[in-house]
Amino acid sequence: MRSCIVESSRRHVPVLIIGSGVAGCTAALTLADAGCEVLLINAGDTLADGNSDLAQGGIIYHAAQKPGAPSDAHALEKDILVAGHEYNYRKAVRHLCQQGPRCVDSMLIERAKIAFDRNDDGSYHLTREGGHSAPRILHCADYSGHAIMQGLSAQVEAHANITRLPRRTAIDLLTSRHQARASQCRYEVDNRCLGAYVLNNDSGEPETILADWTVLATGGVGRIFLHSTNAPGCVGTGVAMAFRAGVALANMEFMQFHPTALYEERSHRRSLITEAMRGEGARLLDHKGRNFMRDYDPRGDLAPRDVVAQAMMDEMLHTGAPCLYLDVSGVKQDLPTRFPTVYRNCREAGIDILNEPIPVVPAAHYFCGGILTDLRGRTSLNGLYAIGECSCTGLHGANRLASTSLLEALVWGMDCGTDLVHRIRKERGLSRQLADAIPDWQHEGNERLDDPALVAQDWATIRNTMWNYVGIARTEARLRRAFEDMRDLVRHIHDFYKRTRITRRLVELFHGAQTAYSITQAALRNRTGIGCHHRID
Repeated sequence: MRSCIVESSRRHVPVLIIGSGVAGCTAALTLADAGCEVLLINAGDTLADGNSDLAQGGIIYHAAQKPGAPSDAHALEKDILVAGHEYNYRKAVRHLCQQGPRCVDSMLIERAKIAFDRNDDGSYHLTREGGHSAPRILHCADYSGHAIMQGLSAQVEAHANITRLPRRTAIDLLTSRHQARASQCRYEVDNRCLGAYVLNNDSGEPETILADWTVLATGGVGRIFLHSTNAPGCVGTGVAMAFRAGVALANMEFMQFHPTALYEERSHRRSLITEAMRGEGARLLDHKGRNFMRDYDPRGDLAPRDVVAQAMMDEMLHTGAPCLYLDVSGVKQDLPTRFPTVYRNCREAGIDILNEPIPVVPAAHYFCGGILTDLRGRTSLNGLYAIGECSCTGLHGANRLASTSLLEALVWGMDCGTDLVHRIRKERGLSRQLADAIPDWQHEGNERLDDPALVAQDWATIRNTMWNYVGIARTEARLRRAFEDMRDLVRHIHDFYKRTRITRRLVELFHGAQTAYSITQAALRNRTGIGCHHRID
């Protein structure tokens, strides 16, 4: 098999994986263990630069794993469908429920040696979150994502078949129909993904990475909203690149808002307050100290996230209160031990959760839509896979059940890797002729207009527009206003992008604007309010 590295600015690799969260690392390890060479790139300095590392709650682990216990797969399937308002793709739901335990066992427990919390008798401690009918969530205190990423990162970094390229920002997908200079390519009916242009964040120069197979694992889109729990780079990079390549997208209107993010009056930073706190006995209170959730849903504080977030917004709008409160006095476990991340973040904000409730507000959290894929991660573009939050498997439907995200990334990461192993062994990669037909990146403009003030203003427009008009509560008037504003801004940024020498700031702005526009269009088209797409008109 050819070497992953040929020269610094142009490479041809068997498999390119863009993104290094649970999905990207799992796919890379699955491929590498089978003897396939993988190039894994990400924008940050470390592999843990995305949303996976920030996940607090945990990962679903069926109760069936306890010796002699009845199967929980059917109950889990029902919970996912109820939370998703029956808008889910049932094949994807069943696939996750059947394959989940095996994937957790083989990749996380046996391979990565993740030390999940245990009870005194040595059994795993399983907690419960909103929408779940039983405790089935495996966790490491409240830093489960961080613990999982530490374990997977160590495995990736030690593997001889995986080459890492950090500090690389994906710019655009390469396709035979769009980039190939050979005139014969334009007559081919089968358009194929050939890799990607990426920006070297150190040198500031674009690089050409040709790949026989390309996997997008670029994470979420939450940072296009004013208030978000997401990592800084989650601006919809994979979704925007797929859109420009003509790849099918689905459920773009379904943005999930987490009910409980830490409210800090003078900051847009929204640290996550894990739903597991409510699973362990915490309650939501209004500004008068009244537990209000039973007024909205018989499941109370453990209703699915869309129900709770919408109820909270109604309460704040009716009372004019800037936030609500999470009373954690009902949690029986030692708070600094069970929830050290929440305890630390609150303490840094001047809140002592041992003696006072936590001020909370909803914030953009998880994208339930994205790049349409099948059960193996294949997209509508030959040669391109998508896994993790940037993909839409149909698992979540109109609203995601708590703690399914890490499991989806794990299951589809392994399935994608397994599928690619079979294809690499049976199918031919890119021909030398086709590879040679792809030019290196050409700067369309050389003006250095990457003014931080201009970029900041455009981001402020995107984030305020999406939060105010395409947020938790939507109307026809708000969405039309957002559509008009985003259409004009995308056109302006596109022209600016063509004149200006490319930088990471500009690439992320371009991706974020395109993703916001696509979400707005989808929300405007869907006149039926359901789940995360809450139409109040």
